[in-house]
Amino acid sequence: MKISGLLFCVVLFMAACKQPEKQSNTNFNKLLDNYYEDRLKLFPLEATASGDNRYNDLLPNDGSAQFIQQAKSFYNRYIDKLHAVKRDDLDEQDKLSYDVLNYQTAVQLEAYNFPLEQMPFNQMFSLPLTIGQFGSGSSAQPFKTVKDYDNWLKRLSAFSIWADTAMANFDKGIKAGVVMPRALVLKMIPQMESMVVTDVTKSLFYEPVKNMPKDFSAADKERLTQAYKEAILLNVVRTYGKLGAYLKSTYLPHTRSTSGYSSLPNGAAIYAYLVKQNTTTNKTPEEIYQIGLTEVARIRTQMDSIKNKVGFKGDLKAFFEYMKTDKKFMPYKTPKEVLAAFESIHQRMEPNLKKMFNHKPKTPFEIRQTEAFRAASASAEYNQGSADGSRPGIFYVPILDAATFNTTSGMESLFLHEAIPGHHYQISLTQENTSLPKFRRFTYDNAYVEGWALYCESLGKELGLYTDPYQHMGALGDEMHRAVRLVVDVAIHTKGMTREQAIKYMMDNEAISEQGATAEIERYMAIPGQALGYKIGALKIRELRTKAEKELGSKFNLADFHDQILKDGSMPLSVLEAKINAWIPSKK
Repeated sequence: MKISGLLFCVVLFMAACKQPEKQSNTNFNKLLDNYYEDRLKLFPLEATASGDNRYNDLLPNDGSAQFIQQAKSFYNRYIDKLHAVKRDDLDEQDKLSYDVLNYQTAVQLEAYNFPLEQMPFNQMFSLPLTIGQFGSGSSAQPFKTVKDYDNWLKRLSAFSIWADTAMANFDKGIKAGVVMPRALVLKMIPQMESMVVTDVTKSLFYEPVKNMPKDFSAADKERLTQAYKEAILLNVVRTYGKLGAYLKSTYLPHTRSTSGYSSLPNGAAIYAYLVKQNTTTNKTPEEIYQIGLTEVARIRTQMDSIKNKVGFKGDLKAFFEYMKTDKKFMPYKTPKEVLAAFESIHQRMEPNLKKMFNHKPKTPFEIRQTEAFRAASASAEYNQGSADGSRPGIFYVPILDAATFNTTSGMESLFLHEAIPGHHYQISLTQENTSLPKFRRFTYDNAYVEGWALYCESLGKELGLYTDPYQHMGALGDEMHRAVRLVVDVAIHTKGMTREQAIKYMMDNEAISEQGATAEIERYMAIPGQALGYKIGALKIRELRTKAEKELGSKFNLADFHDQILKDGSMPLSVLEAKINAWIPSKK
């Protein structure tokens, strides 16, 4: 590793002698490009998700010892190459790239200090669920050409190998005491069983055959139809059946009754790492817990004032119940009406949106109902479009029953977060910015991405929304939801808070059903730390905006500030803070 780093230094030095800055930056940009390209080969599903179709036939066995060693070598190799570059000789954009890559590679490498592969999937982050989405033909995996169809068959053929490795890793976890909570595994079993069919035409994976392009030749149609039937029966059904049976018969008896990582070997260190990874800060779990308590108290005060403003007699919990159950808050009859209501939000804020943003994404945008097969366990979400605009950014809304879809759930704040100007603006503008190195265009830091989206919720009044007190209450409910996460995520994993205690705390502080609170708490149990990024990121962006407003006074322009937050893509919060702190004096 050191020899290659030394050679890289020599190359840079010789190039600098000829053409100091230009040649040095050329070599550095080559390093960044190589990092991105080599990373795509390691993680081909990410390539497909970003619209890069070169590796659509590959499915890595990412839980295998061989893959883990390969990934460690990859990150070590690029850290060595990066540290052979003299940062002070780079221009401002390249310094940003250096800092982002330095942080990301170091944090990714640190993950391999922990046996995270021994809990290879859960009810939230799960390759078996992702494979279902990709294979349905309604997600990132394209099904437009014969080659596309053949690519998917090859990718799918590796699924059974991945599943065997996952079960072997679960077995290692059982022996090491690194096992999942029973409550989560009980949710995973039906997810696997739902994919087991006797009639292949009823399989989710048969949808591409039903929607096969009409211009395929008769021979290709016949060949692919037969190949897909065989793949579903011999690969898909068997693999999901095997996973479901394993989880039910072998793994479930070994699961734990505890909720948090503190009950796992070295659990405190694992959780501290996951907090660092997901917040891109050095805040300790205890610091985050205290921030959470402060935010919960602040938002409750605002909620009380709205309750009093609308003249509701009763305490906050009774007000929550009223908002959840009163029929006047459930005006819709069809899913189409729900989707139209979201589009109405979009249209109402459009005039003010133009004042707050100098740039609008070129990537098309759509609002869709979440597919039936995953709607029951899905939240509203944004699926990114492709960089070339051929696939739109999609705001998915799960609608199990339109007649019970509640307007006070925070429809306006939800749209600001998941759609516009939240994830759609941030992700699309980043992907469309071809001046950025690809690793910055197509990789994301949780706290930045989710922090931006939550910050966008706070723009509601400036965008002409939240004029209805119940929509404002819904927005506060969404903010409270993120504040509660800081409390329960940390308490579950470091303070022995049980699943049931966490559910109660959530229901005491926000208008959420027991079913909704249960799904949320089980999410934090499954993917510790991930939910912390939202509030920590939003607080940092708001802090930077307040600082810029104060220091720049009349020279402060909100659209310019938003440009600065968005134009250079996702980055760790520490890097973002340094960037904005340098920008503020430049505007004086």
